[in-house]
Amino acid sequence: MTQKIRLALVLMLLVMVWPVLASAQEKPAQTMQFVVEKIRADKQLFVAENMKLTEAEAQLFWPVYARYQDELFLLRARTLGLISAYAEAYGEMDNDTAKQILDELIAIEAVGPKLRLAFLPEFQKALPNVKVVRYYQIENKINAALMYDLAAQIPLIQYNP
Repeated sequence: MTQKIRLALVLMLLVMVWPVLASAQEKPAQTMQFVVEKIRADKQLFVAENMKLTEAEAQLFWPVYARYQDELFLLRARTLGLISAYAEAYGEMDNDTAKQILDELIAIEAVGPKLRLAFLPEFQKALPNVKVVRYYQIENKINAALMYDLAAQIPLIQYNP
């Protein structure tokens, strides 16, 4: 199975499972934890296949990667919260709610670059710069695929002047 297909399958899994999780009645925390662990494991496998790390690099890289993923998870959880707020207000959006959503969107978007900058020195200690660039490219491609899929599913705000 090619890496692109594997990434597409992971993203499709996320898209398909999310609505099921939202409606799950039995042990939703355990179900969500399972899905999160599965997605993280698949993503880590995808990264591992594309990074081609030496054993020494891997020993230094994976602990930094794990901490970085924890921070990305928090950022994505915040994004899901924003999407939920948007969905709740969608039919009756007023200017005040729109401003709150816009402010949160801008705040979330500002965190990503700060997070990459904060972890950059740690990744540079673990890997040569060429591999750090490659890793950041992989993360950017994954994020772009996620954002594309989200954008396709979220309708534009209704505005009737």
